[in-house]
Amino acid sequence: MGSGFGGLFAAKALRGAKADVTLISGTTYHLFEPLLYQVASGILSEGEVAPPIREILKNRRDIDVRLGWVTDVDVAGKMVVVNYPDGRDRSVPYDSLIVAAGAQNSYFGNEQFAVHAPSLKNIDDALELRSRIFHAFEMADLEEDPEARRRWLTFVLIGAGPTGVEMAGQIAELAHRALRGQYRNADLREAQIILIDAVDRVLPAFAPSLSEKAKKKLTKLGVDVRLNTRVVDVDATGVEVKTADGGQRIEANTKIWAAGVAAPSLSTRIAEATGAETDRAGRILVEPDLTVPGHPEIFVVGDMAGSDLPGVAQVAMQGGRYAAKTVKKRLAGKTDIKPFKYFDKGNMATISRFSAVADLGKLHFGGFLGWLLWLVIHLFYLIGFKNKITTLLHWMVSFLGRGRSERITTVQQMNARNALNTLGKR
Repeated sequence: MGSGFGGLFAAKALRGAKADVTLISGTTYHLFEPLLYQVASGILSEGEVAPPIREILKNRRDIDVRLGWVTDVDVAGKMVVVNYPDGRDRSVPYDSLIVAAGAQNSYFGNEQFAVHAPSLKNIDDALELRSRIFHAFEMADLEEDPEARRRWLTFVLIGAGPTGVEMAGQIAELAHRALRGQYRNADLREAQIILIDAVDRVLPAFAPSLSEKAKKKLTKLGVDVRLNTRVVDVDATGVEVKTADGGQRIEANTKIWAAGVAAPSLSTRIAEATGAETDRAGRILVEPDLTVPGHPEIFVVGDMAGSDLPGVAQVAMQGGRYAAKTVKKRLAGKTDIKPFKYFDKGNMATISRFSAVADLGKLHFGGFLGWLLWLVIHLFYLIGFKNKITTLLHWMVSFLGRGRSERITTVQQMNARNALNTLGKR
């Protein structure tokens, strides 16, 4: 279940197994989420970070790829209920079930914020944010009222983790470098990029020294970093925040939510069906071998698994591979199955062109060296030779020059998500 890092790497690792494999996904593509912010900021196209699943697995005759959303699990009957795009429900049987449905953004009980502060978790989000960002620059150029123009040129990012930091850096690059001189009436140098978080440092999952380097670089780029600041309300024209000194309103038309994730609703349904416990984020607490307690045939990997491991791609990749290898060992009659052991390859985050931070265990890199490591590693893990080449070319255009090759936006992209939510559709 799922075509993200966990699901795809599990499916690929099942090559050679004496089994029929069914891959169920709510999208037709595999999303390379670490580069999603570059789609939102006009560097890459959606196709470069989201290759089609069927193309990736075109040589795997043992895999049946199905487009649909798993809505329920019949544990006793070993069936999953899949809702297909035409609205029909179908039951799909299983002997072993690998659950890798990822995570969704958490607004911490304030779901109404999503209307005015979209998150960045999928291609639809990225295209919407790209439209909102470039639309803000266009509206600033048209606006004659200085106060209204200031609202269009103020961007608020809520959450100082990797997504918030990377988006803040890219919007600063757009306003202060890439788009400089392209607008007659709006001086983009006046753009305010404000990064807000309730924690006391940016990139809290990284080493403190790297957090400090990242903050200094952001400040140098013109980003206003406001820590120990909690968002209490979001509306169409601004954000209400609260600090130790009291409350304040920030007038801004463009807001981006990057403050946290939670398990999808499917996690709750599986927990109810299996009797498993969940953590505060709704993730299923699993055994050391990533199985659901009392149900060795059900594996939960990646962001849906409740553990002390970070919510990064490597955890899902390694978990998916481990679950697949365990299934293959069982089919071969082997019982010497060791618990899952995660090999931490570190964390990385970009701040701007030629600047990134890399936390690789005891080794910490920042600046240009950190950026080179980031570039090589992300290019290595990007799926598809064609995608690697086109991504590298777009990086050269954007990083060595000032071009943004993916600036096409539409009003439909900007408004479609809210329209679909109003209609009650996915």
